[in-house]
Parts: sequence; C-alpha cells; structure tokens
Amino acid sequence: MQPQPGQPGQPGQPGMPQQPYPPYNQGAPVPPPAAPSGGGRSKKLMLRIGGFIVVAIIIAVGKFYLGQNDAETTAVGDCLHNKGTQTQPDMKDADCSSSDADFEVIEKFDDTSSVSKCDAVKGTEVAYYQTGSGHNMVLCLKNK
Repeated sequence: MQPQPGQPGQPGQPGMPQQPYPPYNQGAPVPPPAAPSGGGRSKKLMLRIGGFIVVAIIIAVGKFYLGQNDAETTAVGDCLHNKGTQTQPDMKDADCSSSDADFEVIEKFDDTSSVSKCDAVKGTEVAYYQTGSGHNMVLCLKNK
C-alpha cells in the first residue's frame, strides 16, 4: 500500500525512512513539569531558619561578653592594670605575676555604686566603681 498524497508515510514500509522518535502533536500544549515535592523545599527552609537562629545566638552571646569590660568580668583574687588615668580609669585584666598588674581585687560588690562598701573591707587601698551599661559594681582593690 502506497501512501496517499498528503498522508504521512507509515514507518517500516519499503521506500519510507524510519523515524527515530515517535511523532508528536505540534498543536497541543505541553503540560508543565511536575513540581518537586515539598519535602526538599521544607528541609532547606528549616536548615536556613536553623542557621539564622544559631547566628542570632552567637551574636547575642558575643554582644554580652564583648559588651562587658574586664572590670565587670573580674573576680576576687584577679589582678587589673589601669590603662587609663586616675580620673578616667580603663581597667584591663592582668596576670598577677606580671609587672603590668597594678591592683588585686580583694572584694567585689554587684548592683551598687557605693564605694563606702569598701570601707569595711580590710586591706582596701583603692575603691573603683562603675555605673551604667546595665551593671553597677564596686571593686575593692589593693595595690600590687
């Protein structure tokens, strides 16, 4: 059977070329590809949110510790070096065996700015107080 004019040839007939792919309908719309399942997207979103939370915690902890100066984080028995002046002290941690150590902390009072608290502390030579930034405190110091 010979193909009629205007009709496509039948594959496999003598004299007709073989088609490597099945014919497609040129006039029909092609459906969009299926959307990926929400599982992959929600995992990525959860990882992203988790990452933001971890970064926020690191920033908050860093601000807490970086926002505090050495005098606020010092304890009884620690030593300090005054990088400032007597009228504008800038107390920094110092190794007690170092020549930089100016003072040793013999008592610490939190939530107060009353240097008179050091009057009752035996051995106090200098009373240092700090107010503001959410933490008032007094350090009773002796010269090193």
